Amino acid sequence: MFRFDAATVLLEWATGSLAFLWVTTRRREVGIGYGWTVRITFLFVAVAALVVGFRYDFVPVRELSTAGLFVACAVALWVSFARRRAGVAGQRAEVERRSARVTEMTGIDRAEQHFDATAAEFPPWLDAIAPCLGVVGLVAGGIHASAGDGVGNVALSIARILVGAAFLGAVTDGMLLGHWYLVQPGLPRGPLLELVKWLGYLWPFEVALLLVPTGMLSVISGEIDDGYNGILAWWWVASAVMTIGLVFVTRAALRERQYAAVMAATGLLYLAILTAFGTDLVARALLSG
Repeated sequence: MFRFDAATVLLEWATGSLAFLWVTTRRREVGIGYGWTVRITFLFVAVAALVVGFRYDFVPVRELSTAGLFVACAVALWVSFARRRAGVAGQRAEVERRSARVTEMTGIDRAEQHFDATAAEFPPWLDAIAPCLGVVGLVAGGIHASAGDGVGNVALSIARILVGAAFLGAVTDGMLLGHWYLVQPGLPRGPLLELVKWLGYLWPFEVALLLVPTGMLSVISGEIDDGYNGILAWWWVASAVMTIGLVFVTRAALRERQYAAVMAATGLLYLAILTAFGTDLVARALLSG
């Protein structure tokens, strides 16, 4: 059995989401405002993790790591804001292409968003620092959650937390990025499709690690009582199955040519957040002792 620490879960969520922010910003296609949205959101989550950690179950390495993640994320946010006039290379090229096309078709110069092509862009590698620092805290949280009960349990606890961080981060950023298409029309679907693919790639590892003994098989069989006559065990099964189902349906939606397909995919990712968090957190709560 493993401890369930809210501070570790919050750090897990922040670390995974900031890691997949780097996956997106490194493409240099999505506008800088999307990065501001994700960074500001998870700065607050990091603060919540620190408050909960100091208040309820203090783990020095984890809290220090969370503080480092906060500082690195804040620095990345400041640099991004300071260099906002440069925009990003892919966005500048798309704006110029669309403006030229409108001018060619209508003979009217369309007012366009102006960027300073001579200014230095935000370096995406800055977004990789915060999640790297967060991983240190997640390892410490995994060791703490296992209570040092054997090498196998420690390794399993750490693996569950690291994969869970990536799993929750991919689905969260996918939903947030889906909304950004309303702000940045003409953005290619590649960045969103990449996050959906990652969610699908991570799903088997997330589920498999939660089934490894002592795991959800013990809950499903009744060896571990969920306190609700097995309802929570089958809710977990339904959440896991629905999550991968939503991944396939979302990918199918993104193959449609209409712009509304992106909005449909975003709505499906709303549901996927509920089922993905159910897959991860319900299992973690049931297996905590």
